[in-house]
Amino acid sequence: MEDVIKEVKSKQLYAILGSGGMGVAVAKELEGKNISVIFVEKDASKAETLKDQGYDVEIGDISDYETIVALDVLNIDIAFILSSNSEANFKALTHLKKLKPDIYTISRVNDQNSKDRMEAAGVDLAVMPARAAAQVLVQAVERASILKKAHELQRVIKKIGKGKLAIIVHNNPDPDAISGAMALKEIARTVGVDSTIIYNGLIGHQENKAFLNLLDIEIVRMDEFDPSKFSSIAMLESAIPGVNNLLSPDTHVNIIIDHHPVTTTEVKADFIDIQPEIGASATIMTTYIKELGLKVNSDLATALLYGIRVDTHEFKKNATQSDLNAAAFLYPLVDHEILSQIETPSMSTETLDIMGYAIKNRQVNGSYLISNVGTVRDRDALPQAADYLLNLEGVTTTIIFGLTEDTIHISGRTKDVRVNVGEIMREAFGEEYGGGHATSAGAQIPLGVFSGTKDKHTLMKLVDEAVVKKLFEVIGMEMEEKETEKEE
Repeated sequence: MEDVIKEVKSKQLYAILGSGGMGVAVAKELEGKNISVIFVEKDASKAETLKDQGYDVEIGDISDYETIVALDVLNIDIAFILSSNSEANFKALTHLKKLKPDIYTISRVNDQNSKDRMEAAGVDLAVMPARAAAQVLVQAVERASILKKAHELQRVIKKIGKGKLAIIVHNNPDPDAISGAMALKEIARTVGVDSTIIYNGLIGHQENKAFLNLLDIEIVRMDEFDPSKFSSIAMLESAIPGVNNLLSPDTHVNIIIDHHPVTTTEVKADFIDIQPEIGASATIMTTYIKELGLKVNSDLATALLYGIRVDTHEFKKNATQSDLNAAAFLYPLVDHEILSQIETPSMSTETLDIMGYAIKNRQVNGSYLISNVGTVRDRDALPQAADYLLNLEGVTTTIIFGLTEDTIHISGRTKDVRVNVGEIMREAFGEEYGGGHATSAGAQIPLGVFSGTKDKHTLMKLVDEAVVKKLFEVIGMEMEEKETEKEE
């Protein structure tokens, strides 16, 4: 008997004020959750119907203070105020807060004025049924659209049959591109198709190296792509053959998935999903896997979450609700010990040196900082330097560039909402060589006419002048007017 008494006392008590369709629906949802429910209803016939269904009911008008006083308000944990009468709901809220100021209240409202009034009176959550229903419908359509795309992707992959799929990521791939490719490989596996993730360039960033090693990611580096070894080609985090990837420009691509803005009309494939409003390609792939109901192992979940976090700068840049939803889905599946190891690798000596060169060679004009770090082996150090120098006082946009054997690599960052560094890169160096998002972007420019210059000092000077001149032209500054800030 004592155990039974304890169980009853441990139940939370919810009050539902107004027993229309919304109130009954809430009560049905609460069934089986160790919660006691009491209705307040002024219509006697409705009250009897509720009693016949096994509910506790108090008959009374919720706008009357006496009705609310008659309830055991001090023991009520949550009150749902759900009548269709806005004035009655307002009065009920006022009475409840007077009797128990900390009671949690959820109220139905019919328009924005009612919502504002209820929030001013202290309601914890005001819900407009029409808007809530519309949101549910839109979310249902969005999910249906994603599922349709995911099934179409599977259909295109299935056509490969016993062949092999090449998944091409952009040169010098980052965790977003690699994790998205891993997800595409898993989707292909579920329909019986083998695939290989392929890249060109280098993976030099210390965190990216740790990412590959700790998750034991299978990825193949190629200087040249041999299409005869594959039945189909997918591009992940890249949209145009020959632009920042090892494919030749005339390559026929079957699948393109990317989240970077593309203005050209040259994007062609059997399946195309380009969503520039999304913060990461890993988010697109996570939604596919989620809607298809595929099982996600901890390595894939860890890779995808890390990819989303890196490309959205820990959800501070370019992050959308879709990115947050994808991260929430992945979070319980992640190996957090491995994730922590990926995020805290040691910094290489070259990265530290490039940071120093970027600081020493900085040119500051207003809130813009441009720096030439000279010859680099690890081009992944450039975005790290761009991020780091963005912390300098008065600087809101950073552009760092350096040279590999035959390419000028440029990385840009901004925290100025008026600046779009992706557009700066595209306008300065052409869409073939530059691009990215509003807050983070980059460019890779072949040395071209400069490559014949033997003297290293002369080459560096020519490149510096050419790059800085282009950037200043686009930004709208004159080179001769810039004030350089260098440390001797």
